[in-house]
Amino acid sequence: MKCLLENRKIANATHNVMAYRIYDGGKNVWYQHCSDDGESAAGGRLLHLLQILKVQGVVVVVTRWYGGIHLGPDRFKHYSNCARDLLQSNGYLQGKSEDTRKSAHKSQKPKKRK
Repeated sequence: MKCLLENRKIANATHNVMAYRIYDGGKNVWYQHCSDDGESAAGGRLLHLLQILKVQGVVVVVTRWYGGIHLGPDRFKHYSNCARDLLQSNGYLQGKSEDTRKSAHKSQKPKKRK
């Protein structure tokens, strides 16, 4: 994170939300942590995404600049989609279901049909 914050644009961002998940097979221990950077619960949601996708050996940082529009709860969807797309494009989701977006949003209530 320190290295990323050397970039002035990243350092001046409103939020740099981070989560990591690393497995030490020799000790049979998971090292995982997250940081919200002022965006309440965002780091925990990123970490949860890494857990449900069973990703290991990765650090994810999603940077957001406030642009004057309040995103409300939708901001969490944007954080998750950004992280998932990054993991997919860098090969961390190879061999996993292509439909990872649905599995990551199981907690959402189904829409009622009329």
